[in-house]
Amino acid sequence: MAKNTGKTVCLNYVLEQLQKTGKVLAVTSIGIDGEQKDQVTQTEKPEVTLYEGSFFVTSEHYYRQRRLLSEIYDISEEMTSMGRLVIAKVLQTGKAIIAGPASAVRMKALIDRMAALGADMTIVDGALSRRSPAAPSITDGLILSTGAAIAPDIPTIVDKTRFVYRMTQLPEYETPHRESLLLSESGIYTLHDGEVTRLPIASPLLFSKNKEILFQHGATLFISGILTDSILEYLRTQPEIKQTALIVKDFTKIFVTPFVLNSYLQKGGSLYVLQKPNLTAVCVNPTSPMGARLDSKALQDALQQVIHVPVYDVKMLES
Repeated sequence: MAKNTGKTVCLNYVLEQLQKTGKVLAVTSIGIDGEQKDQVTQTEKPEVTLYEGSFFVTSEHYYRQRRLLSEIYDISEEMTSMGRLVIAKVLQTGKAIIAGPASAVRMKALIDRMAALGADMTIVDGALSRRSPAAPSITDGLILSTGAAIAPDIPTIVDKTRFVYRMTQLPEYETPHRESLLLSESGIYTLHDGEVTRLPIASPLLFSKNKEILFQHGATLFISGILTDSILEYLRTQPEIKQTALIVKDFTKIFVTPFVLNSYLQKGGSLYVLQKPNLTAVCVNPTSPMGARLDSKALQDALQQVIHVPVYDVKMLES
């Protein structure tokens, strides 16, 4: 949910526990993880520990900086800003910086490649600005990291985390056209009497200029791209609001504020997803680089009252 919410600490804990199971693991990232210093805040960061027998993916640049013994299995032809992507197997436990593909499509292909190499499970490290790996079409589950870096007080952290949790719990919309809609690249569609119709509207930003055709096939609308405040603000002012059902692919496509969403819902609109993610846990970091030091147990208890998945401070589990 923010930088310095303990994502890397959580990742290391998960990897440590999973390596004890005997599963063959693979590790990659949608961004970059494992640097000794955060490139934005310039604060010290924990490095990623990779265990003997596991696979990992990183760029050529960061592969040269690894502090472990490994064997290269493959080098991609596609270039990133830090060189080609290297797939390697750890021969001796050590540290490395993890950097993977930047797109969801390439991430999905990489996960399939890891399975082909013999990995039982691929762990994808996420990033604040890129939610795509958390999409249920890419990964089977996700862990949310939150904490004092969001706000210096527990009530605010709880409110902001609860909203993200709420988005992961949105109901799925049942339709026989689910698979074809998930594959759609862009566009606005209506679902009416078992039929799907693509509307000739270039962008959701142009809703107001196309009012005469927006509801001509009913008020059940599917938006293939992202959902923003401006869309909800327009729809909630329309006479058809009480019949409006808005559908998006999954929660990673939702970029709205609580106030605007609540206003849309209170007016009578509804919101659905085609795929609901499997949120397995929430991990908390009760400290922040700005000096906040919250009571970890109090933070966990407050979150647990409003979030119906396990809430952990992995530092407390380690102690």
